[in-house]
Amino acid sequence: MRLAAQRSGLYGVAIGAALALAGCQPGEPPAAGGPPPPPVGVVKVEPRPTVITSELPGRLEPTRIAEVRARVAGIVLQRAFREGSDVKAGQLLFRIDPAPLQADLAAAEAALARSEASLALARVQANRYAALVKSSAISQQEYDNATAAQKLGEAEVAAQRAARARARLNPGYATVAAPISGRIGRALVTEGALVGQDESTPMARIQQLDPVYADFTQPVSQLARLRKAFASGQLERADEGGAKVALVLEDGSQYAHPGRMLFSDVTVDPDTGQVTLRAQFPNPDRLLLPGMYVRVRLEQGVEQQAIRIPQQAVQRSPDGGGSVLVVGADNKPVPRAVVTDGTVGDEYIVRDGLAAGETVVVDGFQKIRPGATVQPVPWSKEPAAAEPRS
Repeated sequence: MRLAAQRSGLYGVAIGAALALAGCQPGEPPAAGGPPPPPVGVVKVEPRPTVITSELPGRLEPTRIAEVRARVAGIVLQRAFREGSDVKAGQLLFRIDPAPLQADLAAAEAALARSEASLALARVQANRYAALVKSSAISQQEYDNATAAQKLGEAEVAAQRAARARARLNPGYATVAAPISGRIGRALVTEGALVGQDESTPMARIQQLDPVYADFTQPVSQLARLRKAFASGQLERADEGGAKVALVLEDGSQYAHPGRMLFSDVTVDPDTGQVTLRAQFPNPDRLLLPGMYVRVRLEQGVEQQAIRIPQQAVQRSPDGGGSVLVVGADNKPVPRAVVTDGTVGDEYIVRDGLAAGETVVVDGFQKIRPGATVQPVPWSKEPAAAEPRS
């Protein structure tokens, strides 16, 4: 109340100064036969249902990212895509020289054949020693050595079969295909480059851009106020099927396609005191790109009895406080301090300072004099028609 009185006093002093410049005295009644009270545009305060929307900063992220890497060593023979184009999953991207890999496969098959021949010989010898040991023609030690050689041969064949299976895969890896569909960036290697030598060399990067994610943050204090408002019944859930989300681009325009809320993180950033949220937006025209700065409009609740007034009705003081002119029953405007909390279009949501049924001045401030009466006229957003010229 003290703050409101101070602001009212300041407002009166300012109006008084303007009046003195005009050569009048505050509160001086108009002379007989003087002009009628000046008309001013006013609105009547009427509580109405209002969707509470938060506009939060965020960045766009692709829904999937794939790093295309060389899985085998070799020389790049061909790049089969255009940089910056859209590619499909399975599409050919690079071709690596397959000749060394095919030679490795032939060597693996030869090593397996050699191991299988050695195993066949070990089996024959083990079978022969089995009959001889029964007649004591050989020692038990010799028979044990033969059976151990057979088992070693079987293990060697199994190892060589595994080596051949891997060697059969490698020629297929010489053809590098896109693991996912999306937008591919610049090539990280060129024809003639040696890749896959002792490491899986990065070759390109693919990002899925339809849909895209919008990661944005909200202060935990704001979330706490919303939960309190829901618990007290001041706010109702905006949509039981999920919060409505919209994007505001860097140029101030709103993105045409609405999004849907995915999740809210369960951890508060200790450095910023904010919680990260994620929404998903369709991007059929590829207008949204990863890394873009956006603002996310999130519908978080409905206030059934919200008081809203046009923004131009609120006068701001140097310290950021707000005040309005309220027209009483005597048609005399009186300054009143108000507390606003957010906007809806071109209107402020007023949390304190106004009551239902009161009349607030929106237009014609330059016509008002302290203590003088005015003629309240319903204000309209539509501009008045210009008078025709003679």
